[in-house]
Amino acid sequence: METTTLTGEAVTTVYDRGLARLIHHEIDHLGGLLYTAQMRIGIAQIPVEEYRQTGRAWPYDGA
Repeated sequence: METTTLTGEAVTTVYDRGLARLIHHEIDHLGGLLYTAQMRIGIAQIPVEEYRQTGRAWPYDGA
């Protein structure tokens, strides 16, 4: 991610794994996108209740 400080200096920060996904998700919100707009056609949403307190990581296909 590239940002600019208050003094105009460009700063690049690299994130990975879960934090990268979180930041990307929030930047999408700034652009008015919801995750449902990026879902593949024909793929059903998985209710959070299926994963809540199961101890399993959320699977991400192709990422």
